[in-house]
Amino acid sequence: MSYKIEKTESEWKALLANKGAEPLAYHVTRKEGTERAFTGRYESNKAEGIYLCVCCDRPLFDSATKYESGSGWPSFFQPLSPDTVATQEDRSAWLGVRTEVHCPDCGAHLGHVFPDGPAPTGLRYCMNSASLLFKPQSTD
Repeated sequence: MSYKIEKTESEWKALLANKGAEPLAYHVTRKEGTERAFTGRYESNKAEGIYLCVCCDRPLFDSATKYESGSGWPSFFQPLSPDTVATQEDRSAWLGVRTEVHCPDCGAHLGHVFPDGPAPTGLRYCMNSASLLFKPQSTD
């Protein structure tokens, strides 16, 4: 699959290092890894703002849609708009078929979406903190 933003493995590693992304960011975003539950920097974040793709800075989720799912990962009931994230079937887990969520601009793996979230969508976008950047709401 091709994306608007394409880089080599070494370019992604350098970009993430220059941004000060956590060491796990490359493994999660480019190799479809997952951070351990309850270890991510944004799992308990309650500040107001916008969550962005750590690789390309695409705005993804508003903090107003973040909720405490008890899963150990930042969870949102909807992205900023329907085309903000892309999804595809993921058959890599022994648990069966899941729906993977990735950035439509750069292809970064963000997490998975499950049909067990709260109203109004009934969805739980379960994201890896390592795949996100948080931009606090401006106080101006």
